[in-house]
Amino acid sequence: MLRKDRYKAFVDYFSSHQPDAETELNYTNPFELLVAVILSAQCTDKRINLITPALFERFPDALSLSQSTPEEVFQYIRSVSYPNNKSKHLVGMAQKLINEFGGIVPPDIDDLQKMPGVGRKTANVIASVVFNAPAMAVDTHVFRVSNRIGLTRNATTPLAVEKQLVQYLPQDKIYVAHHWLILHGRYICVARNPKCHICPLTWFCKYYEQNQTVKALLKVEADVKRKKIAVKKKNNAKKIGSILKKLEIKPNDVS
Repeated sequence: MLRKDRYKAFVDYFSSHQPDAETELNYTNPFELLVAVILSAQCTDKRINLITPALFERFPDALSLSQSTPEEVFQYIRSVSYPNNKSKHLVGMAQKLINEFGGIVPPDIDDLQKMPGVGRKTANVIASVVFNAPAMAVDTHVFRVSNRIGLTRNATTPLAVEKQLVQYLPQDKIYVAHHWLILHGRYICVARNPKCHICPLTWFCKYYEQNQTVKALLKVEADVKRKKIAVKKKNNAKKIGSILKKLEIKPNDVS
């Protein structure tokens, strides 16, 4: 299958079945999403959604968070991964947001990356989710699924994956394709033991095609091995029978 046909199949399927896919992080405004995404690094969305209600109640905006301390923020996020670093990042981010952007989350990816705790992936998430910009955030799910399906080729880094996806996806679908890939990777194309038996994309998935080919080859190899063993046993039986015959010993006389 040509790459353009694979992309078309991918977009056509999800446009019909998940046209309104969105982040599973709970938020009500861009500031809350920015906080949630910073917290979600190497942590599950489920865990983040458990701790953010109390956090947002205490810090409803950038100003209140900027006036806090990492020590106070830590008490609200202590159950997430790397709470010490993230508490510092959140306070620093809020201060930057107030001092340089008037408390308003900027739409520009470069501006977003000026804030503590905001790398390229986080900036792309904000740009795509909040502003529907054609930005592709590449996390472990996006990286894995796009490579398995065959949307990317020889893409060994998140940036390489991002560039290929942005290049070949329709511009108006990039922001939602990010969610398609994440959700597919989270619930079906999981890292270990992907659920290919319920996956609707197997007919154009390179991973599935290769996996089936490998299974077929292993089956053929196993069949050949079994036949060789059977032939060997048969030949050995003939040899033993021939020897016994020469010695004029009946098989039943041999214990």
